[in-house]
Parts: sequence; C-alpha cells; structure tokens
Amino acid sequence: MKVFILKRTLLTVPLLIIISFLTFVLNHLSPLDPAEVVLRAQGVPQITEALLAETKIALGMDRPFMIRYFHWLSSCLRLDFGESYITGTPVWSMLGPAFLNTLKLTLVSVVAILVLSVGLGIFCALKEGRLLDRSVRGISFFLTSMPSAWLAAIMIWYFSVRLDWLPTSGMDSYASYILPVTVLTVSYAGIYFRIVRSSMLSQLHEDYTLYARACGLPEGKITLRMLKNSMQVAVSVFCMAVPIILGSTVVVESIFAWPGLGALTVNSILGRDFPVIQAYVLVLAVSFVVFNTLSDLINAALNPKLRKEF
Repeated sequence: MKVFILKRTLLTVPLLIIISFLTFVLNHLSPLDPAEVVLRAQGVPQITEALLAETKIALGMDRPFMIRYFHWLSSCLRLDFGESYITGTPVWSMLGPAFLNTLKLTLVSVVAILVLSVGLGIFCALKEGRLLDRSVRGISFFLTSMPSAWLAAIMIWYFSVRLDWLPTSGMDSYASYILPVTVLTVSYAGIYFRIVRSSMLSQLHEDYTLYARACGLPEGKITLRMLKNSMQVAVSVFCMAVPIILGSTVVVESIFAWPGLGALTVNSILGRDFPVIQAYVLVLAVSFVVFNTLSDLINAALNPKLRKEF
C-alpha cells in the first residue's frame, strides 16, 4: 500500500505542473491589457503608451514569458498569488478567508449529502420496485430538477420571512448553515442517491449474495457486505463531490450573502481582477486533483486488486 500511495502521489506532480501552466496562460488570453486594467482601477483619467509601459515594468510584464511563469509558480508554492489589481491587497488575504468559508459550507453539505444518499440508496435498493422505492425516486427527480435559486427563494420566504425561524443571510451562527446546506443537499442528494442505489442493486444479484442468503446469514451482515463492495463507485463519486460543490456554490452564496468564493469570484470577473481569478482557478483545479487522488487511495484500500493493476 505504501508503494501505491507513493506512485499515485508522484503521478500528480506533472499534472499539477500542467495545470499551473495552463492557469498562468489564461491570464494572457484575455483581450484586455492587465496594465490597462490596473490603471483604470486606479482611476487614471488618461492612459498613455508611456504610462502603460511604466505599469508593465512595475508588474514585471516586461520580462520573458517563462521567467514570469516560474517566478509566479514559486510564489504560488508559498501561497503568494500576487496583489489584486483593484484593491492592491495580497490575493491570499482575500482568497484565504473566502475559501475557508466556502469549504465549511461545502464539507457540511457533503456530509449531509453522504448520509442522505447512502441511507436512501440502501433503502430503495432493498425495496426495489415497491411503492416506497418509486415514491422516493419520483420525489428525488422532482427536487433535483428544481432550480437552486428558486428553491432558496422559497425557503427564505417560508422559514425566514413567514415563520422567522432562520436567518436569511451571513454566517453568524450555526443556524445560518441550515438553509444553504439544505438547498445544496436537495440539489445533489437526488443524483448521488441514485448512484448508490444502482451500485447496491448490482450487488444484490451477485452470486455471493444469493449464496449468503442460502446459507442463512443475517440480512444485516449481507447488506454490510454489499455496501462495502458497492462503495468503490460511491467513494469516487463522493470524493469528487467536494470540489464540484466547492466550485458551484456561487448561486447559493449570492442568495444567502455567504462570504465565500462565490461573491469574490463574481466581483473579480466583473472587475477583470486577473490575479484573483488566476488564484481561484488554480486552487479549484488543485482541489480536483487532490480529491481524485484521495478517491483512488481509498478505493485501493477497499480493493487490494487495484494496487496490483497500478
């Protein structure tokens, strides 16, 4: 297992280098000149060629492309993503707190999605074709197809405005998590629950399941064995759910005024704040690689055959 972990971890190194290079290149694909963006953000009334050249020198854009890339990469390894073009503050001082706030919301939501999806998936698989199975699947289809913005607006109106039970915005208390976590859970649990149910059904008709029942083993032990064998697909799905939700909370964070990556990213895109956008893309891409690697390691621990195939 140690050899597998080492090989799988080393495999991510060239991938991360490629991701960092593509992220750096994105900054140069924009039709806008970063130096012009900085000057406009500073409120310069008249932008001249001499002023643009001076600003480029101050930003280090007069140096060769690869030198700028390696300097940027080495700085990123120290969590130094440069300074914002708009505010002039270090990017990590803006991105770090917002990332932690979004990560808190994401992890709580993933736990809720995991518990609900696994529970409903097992229940519906064991009740395959019955009324309860069809009812749960029908409700999940309906809730999954519901736009998250519409669902969030309804929940705010009912639980916050009409009943005055929960706060409408911010993250001042634990109660602030309830509405945004519920919206995210409803939006994703229906998808992941069907994956768990499908995996359980594939194990339900395997030979070892029929043999175990023929031998009179308790149904609880059989269910646990089926769950363990079906987790190989579910683990990959749930591990990747973290970066997926991490990058798709913009709507929910905007509606509930959650001080996370959503509002920061939208404002940075509208203001053409390239260093913040670069840092956001890089952090999100790295999170996909990290959680994908984590899912491979967990699957290898559950299934020793995967270690030999690597």
